[in-house]
Amino acid sequence: MTYARVEKAASEAGLNVMGAQHPRLSGAKQLDGGTLILLGAGAEFWPTLEAAPEWRDGEADPVDRWSTRIIGAMADALTAHAYFPFGGPPYTPFIDWALKSGRAFLSPVGAMVHDRVGMMISYRGALHFAEEFAIPEATGTSPCTSCPAPCTTACPVGALNAENFYDVSACRSYLDTFPGQSCMTGGCKVRLACPLSAGAGRDPEQSAHHMKAFHPS
Repeated sequence: MTYARVEKAASEAGLNVMGAQHPRLSGAKQLDGGTLILLGAGAEFWPTLEAAPEWRDGEADPVDRWSTRIIGAMADALTAHAYFPFGGPPYTPFIDWALKSGRAFLSPVGAMVHDRVGMMISYRGALHFAEEFAIPEATGTSPCTSCPAPCTTACPVGALNAENFYDVSACRSYLDTFPGQSCMTGGCKVRLACPLSAGAGRDPEQSAHHMKAFHPS
């Protein structure tokens, strides 16, 4: 197996490689060896999903069902084991895997930030290969170290901040107000404030879908 082959398969499916590691070296939880590739939503994810049967059938959880089908098929084609960040408990330790990839870090407000897509991280699954193969070396340096941290002041009600991290009740209460509808339709202002978030190419409709899933009306 080669990293380039996995990256090509991910791109063809509307996904991005969000990180790679050798668990033997990184100490990734639940894995002893081989190569772990983390997959996430890229700019082509949303139009790909909208054309998929999972989106068109009107049933629940279209994103998770699409991810299961697509990444499961990738695993079969590439001879890997597929893991997903949903479907628990128990849940697969995706946060641990992300942080140990050297490409995801904790931001000043506690949420994860990625070196390419900022706070617009959306891991859809992972592929674990039994063999170790060459992968790009991650910088391991958080982009937050040289950032003025606009995320710390972006929330209109301070639900996400550098002192208390996440006040869920304050967030949900605000989303029920008229001003809060801009967050519901456009996405979390804190995540959008991250300078790297633009790199995700996130469709506003995708953000609105995730916000509705988080806070159903």
